[in-house]
Amino acid sequence: MRVRPSLVSVPPEVLEHIAFLTATDEFLGPPSAIIPLLSTNKRLNSCLSIKSNTLLYSRIFAAKFDVSPPLRRLRCRQPSAAALTEELQRRCYYLKRMRARVDSTVNPFAKDRGGDEILQSLLWTAYLMMLENDGKNERQLRDYAQIDVWLREFWFDDHGASCAKSSIRMDQWPPNNDKTSLGMWLFWFLLKPDEYMDDEHSWDVVNTLKIFALGAHQYQLTSPSWVDFVPDSHQSRSTRTMHYLGSLPLLPAPLAAPAILAFLTLVNKVLGSPTTMSYSVITSPSLSGIPSKSLEWECEWGRCLSLGHAEYDRFLTASYKPGSIEGIWEGMFTYTEFTAYAALLSGAPPPVLQKSMVVRHRQTWKLREYHLLSTESSSFSSGIYVDADNIHPLPAGDPLKSYFPTGTHISEHSGRIEVREPHSQDVVVYRRATSVVTDGNNQSACGTPCVLDVIITGEGHSAWGQFSLVGRVRPCDGFISLCKEYVDGDRGKWLYRGYLVGAANGNLAGRWRDTLSPAEVPGYEGCFTMSRRR
Repeated sequence: MRVRPSLVSVPPEVLEHIAFLTATDEFLGPPSAIIPLLSTNKRLNSCLSIKSNTLLYSRIFAAKFDVSPPLRRLRCRQPSAAALTEELQRRCYYLKRMRARVDSTVNPFAKDRGGDEILQSLLWTAYLMMLENDGKNERQLRDYAQIDVWLREFWFDDHGASCAKSSIRMDQWPPNNDKTSLGMWLFWFLLKPDEYMDDEHSWDVVNTLKIFALGAHQYQLTSPSWVDFVPDSHQSRSTRTMHYLGSLPLLPAPLAAPAILAFLTLVNKVLGSPTTMSYSVITSPSLSGIPSKSLEWECEWGRCLSLGHAEYDRFLTASYKPGSIEGIWEGMFTYTEFTAYAALLSGAPPPVLQKSMVVRHRQTWKLREYHLLSTESSSFSSGIYVDADNIHPLPAGDPLKSYFPTGTHISEHSGRIEVREPHSQDVVVYRRATSVVTDGNNQSACGTPCVLDVIITGEGHSAWGQFSLVGRVRPCDGFISLCKEYVDGDRGKWLYRGYLVGAANGNLAGRWRDTLSPAEVPGYEGCFTMSRRR
């Protein structure tokens, strides 16, 4: 008698192969095509279910999402098959919610509308996917989840979940919290300027972003406070975020830097002309065209980890890659009418800022980076051990002087600077950046010194004249502070503070402020962006 072929007789490894091809035949979205196969009979279900075969679903995850970045970054706790399976389930859940747009607006009548906890988890999932993006993650977010539409509703719909438009309409400042920080970083990571250039809505988008970019007294550049070079541990806000079957202490950097980048990118696009675009082009991540996009965000990942820990280190963390500020930079700084800004500091509502005039000036910087190197380092499985007793870095100083102690003397020589503290004859030598090679996480190879402190010197020019620049990098989060002093002495001293956002195609973004107002209170501020000369 002829025996009918049956799936019951198919070997398990062949079934797994069939299931894998079925689940990954369609790249975008959850592997829903595997469901009919699982429903065929008990044997197939027991062989291929997500509970019994995490190895299969970890392979499906690797086919649909980028896995190299987390394997590179989580070296001490690489994700197992079970962790990848858990992450697959979590991402599919939130991608489907994003596609349905049930969380992008505050609509009490929306079906299956989640609360703040679900919204925050959704934003964290999308944010970490972009930090780990080498191409697959972005395709899932854009082409399946339609995150561009989701973000447009989140920020610019009258009922958007960011509450930006509704707050401004009521003469209130929009919320400044982890959800809006994550949402603004996502907006910058995924921004395609041409999609916001329609005449009907472009100025509405620009005016909303203007609130976050220029409202310095409401939306601080840093958390913890920029005033402290080594913040006290009580300033930390340690939170745990689910990531690959575990929780990590992560915090996003505040929304100010990506808001400034997005605002000036769109302003330049709307107001651009052949005479201004040559110096005002800001490299958008979506348009950079780099092969491995996740490498751009190594320092953002390091910053999230560093900010999420309960204590802050006084040595340089992975939030800054040594040598990355060296070179020639071009960009612009902006300022608003002084009377309008004074009104804001006195309690004026957001529309005053929206109606104020923003003036732009181009500038060029030539920067040199110098490093304090460890005198002793030993290689351990956990990383680099530094004998801090043998190292005497420059202590923390006045935040209005870029963290230099008053009276610090710096003399610049070929390949080095010599730094002498006030009331001391001891000289500390910092070496030029080009003489140091690290692995990008400030952990050197065995026997190679690692970077403990960074000082920046340079000069530049703008329509206001020639100026000098000198500053430091804050160890815990890579926050850059530069004191700008005009050569002619008539323009005074200004403090430029911000973050390097990105790596090879990164932009320096932040705010300048006056140095006459006490550091603890809001001063007269504007924003700036700088990009490497191409």
